[in-house]
Amino acid sequence: MPATSIASQASTPAPADDAPHLLIVDDDRRIRDLLSRFLAGEGYRVTTADNSAEARAKLGGLHFDLLILDIMMPGESGFDLAKSLRKTSSVPILMLTARHETEMRIEGLEIGADDYVAKPFEPRELSLRIANILKRAQPNVPVAVESVRFGEFVFHIARGELRRGEDVVRLTDREREMLAVLAAQPGETVPRLALAGNDPAANERAVDVQVNRLRRKIERDPANPLFVQTVRGIGYRLVVTP
Repeated sequence: MPATSIASQASTPAPADDAPHLLIVDDDRRIRDLLSRFLAGEGYRVTTADNSAEARAKLGGLHFDLLILDIMMPGESGFDLAKSLRKTSSVPILMLTARHETEMRIEGLEIGADDYVAKPFEPRELSLRIANILKRAQPNVPVAVESVRFGEFVFHIARGELRRGEDVVRLTDREREMLAVLAAQPGETVPRLALAGNDPAANERAVDVQVNRLRRKIERDPANPLFVQTVRGIGYRLVVTP
């Protein structure tokens, strides 16, 4: 692993407190130190361990976003540590291997390692592989809908504001609440009960009445609605336009 790529990062600011935390486990002190400096320069928080026993102790008290494990270590190997961790943990694991350890690399992937890098390697390759693993490990968080458009109308959910071009369309509180629920799930069927809100007196018939009043404000033909459509026996859905 080239030292020049790391020496140039000596003056890099300390990683942010919320930066991904990496645990490097390798019995070679030189590799641990080089990787630690380089990855800290890449913006990661880094902790090191020189064997599996020390790694287990640190795993017991700290949270890590990714583990970098050398396969061949005295005592419990990195391969055995990864196999053991996979019984209780889904923390991403990147294995460091020698180029001739092809079978162990394959077996490591089979037990749940996310990737491997063969020694010697370029620091930039390692950094890219770490970034890719962390990206894949991020949960898919749905993007909150801020506004929806249907026909000539735009409804801003947070503000509860319905506009037709530049004009604000007046809504009652109940109409605004129902439209917000429908707009938060555009195109999805919303049960009548979900549209009843917190009104204990509301029933399915009351919801239908309120929907009909809303339709009269946004539909050209309320009897044949294009936007707030009935899903028979279930509820309603809001059909939006791109």
